[in-house]
Amino acid sequence: MWRRGSHSDAAYHLPTAAAAGGGGWAASSSAGGGGAASRRRRRPGLSCRPSHLFFALLVALFTASLLVVWQLLPIGDGGKAEEGVEGLPRPGGGGGGGVMRFSASSVALREFHGESRLEAARSERRWWPGLAPVRLALFVGTMNINAQSLMVATLAKSLKNLGYEVEVLAFADGKANDILENICHVNVVSPPSLKYIDWSKYNAVLLSSLEGKMVVSILMQEPFQFLPVVWLIHEDALGQFLRNPELHQSIPNHIEDWRTHFNACTYVVFPDSYLPLLHSALDTGNFLVISGSPVDILATKRYSSSHTQESARNQYGSKEDDVVVLVVGSYLFFDELPWDFATVLRASAPHIMDMAKTKNLGVQFIFFCGNDTDAYNSAFQELASHMGFPLGSVKHFSLTHDIRNLLVFADIVLYGSSRQEPVFPPLLLRSMASEIPIIVPNLTVITKYITDGTHGFLFNADDPSTMVSAFAQILGEKRLSARAFSVALEGKLLSKNMLAYDCITAHVMLLESVLHYPSYAKLPSPVSKLQERTWLWDLFETKAALENSSSDDDSQLLTRIIDNLVDESHESNQTYSDSNDTSLYNYPSLSDWNDLNEVEIFEDIERREIEEAN
Repeated sequence: MWRRGSHSDAAYHLPTAAAAGGGGWAASSSAGGGGAASRRRRRPGLSCRPSHLFFALLVALFTASLLVVWQLLPIGDGGKAEEGVEGLPRPGGGGGGGVMRFSASSVALREFHGESRLEAARSERRWWPGLAPVRLALFVGTMNINAQSLMVATLAKSLKNLGYEVEVLAFADGKANDILENICHVNVVSPPSLKYIDWSKYNAVLLSSLEGKMVVSILMQEPFQFLPVVWLIHEDALGQFLRNPELHQSIPNHIEDWRTHFNACTYVVFPDSYLPLLHSALDTGNFLVISGSPVDILATKRYSSSHTQESARNQYGSKEDDVVVLVVGSYLFFDELPWDFATVLRASAPHIMDMAKTKNLGVQFIFFCGNDTDAYNSAFQELASHMGFPLGSVKHFSLTHDIRNLLVFADIVLYGSSRQEPVFPPLLLRSMASEIPIIVPNLTVITKYITDGTHGFLFNADDPSTMVSAFAQILGEKRLSARAFSVALEGKLLSKNMLAYDCITAHVMLLESVLHYPSYAKLPSPVSKLQERTWLWDLFETKAALENSSSDDDSQLLTRIIDNLVDESHESNQTYSDSNDTSLYNYPSLSDWNDLNEVEIFEDIERREIEEAN
């Protein structure tokens, strides 16, 4: 039985085997530690009293039973999950520099290291033929031509080819309907009809829209509480909205309402490490990061098609002939000063400026890091003064700024962080998609995909002075060299599908880890049989050209969706206030979920013991 929401709590309900064993040893030692007179009164031929032997036997049996229970529990590495996610300070909550605010990637990797439930089911008694395929429901909200539909369509095709039966549910029809219908069954439903759907026919539900909150509301009720739910959050609209202080006053318990819905999901998945920071108020320990989503690539393409470099430079006060170097780093360190940037640039900045002067080029460095508080800006300017830049050649923008604006007029992107990353940096993926040459350190996660001189320019992370040779290859007589443009184009072509296979594989592995495969089910093929290595760009790019949609349309749609969900929450709160003891939906609270998890753990132990006895 899959227990939704019990991913990190189970480890705290039982003592460890070592602790239990230590307690038994102490008791035995104490029982066997009488005085010399007692030892003289023992019978000849016996080393201790029979009562002592009986007590030692009881302790041994108790320890053995604890070890059996420990093996039965699917607890994984729950202690580390709590330590890595819940125990860390939130953004804006203080803490020293360098503290990793969110380590969801380690949680994701830990979940994927174990044997999947599919492999476990395959190794059991499976000599009889399967009667029905494993059914999955994929909810998309609206079937517009956007990154969400592109990702769902590719996942649906991959899952169907592996042997799953997939059905796409949506609230509204759209241009992507015929694409999805050629892959799997599509069902357009209305929000009121959600409660009439027999969700028990599905083995899992995957949500890919903020409107999925309405689906979660239904699945929080009996008899669907044990259905695995994975919620994909692609955008920052909800996170930015929840940080509005006026919201807390206008709609009481609104954040708690969203937090309860997030907690009801098995996992909430984000495409990068910045989005969990924005949604940190809703984190209950089930956040994961799976990078490689096409969301950033498609959003970058649409934004660049509707904004020009000239207008962006005028907006930010950059000269037309200046070489603009955008310096980016890791999202994992939210508001610390970029000491890595200072280390990297202090040795190379003077040489870069001298090189630009010999070519009669002006150079401007834009740093994308930290927050926008006065204290941070003051500390950053002091740090920048020690990097060797002339006055006026450095600008700073916080991580809350729209990176798309900066990528429109940047000529070069420099990745200034030398810390090892768990996944390929999403800012670099966006930069490559924008056809900008990148200068990156030779970190393992980067060299896995990037070839020096072909897709980007590498420098030695241990020797920042090697960055000067990278700039020598990029800078030309008129801003950039011909080789820089060639490398940028190769990087753009690579970025479209560079992480597609890893992203699709990770989502399939995640589903394999949460699905319960009934004994009557026809088992699908394992993830190793996956053939899709690219997103379905051709189908969606053709449709997008015909539809001529823009990212502004998506932003307006997101705003409308959030407004509708806020109204729904407000009506729910008002209903609760009027009735005083009942509401539209009797949502379980977080304490209810925790109590339910404890009951499920011991029920699962009993069930497994009965199965083993039979």
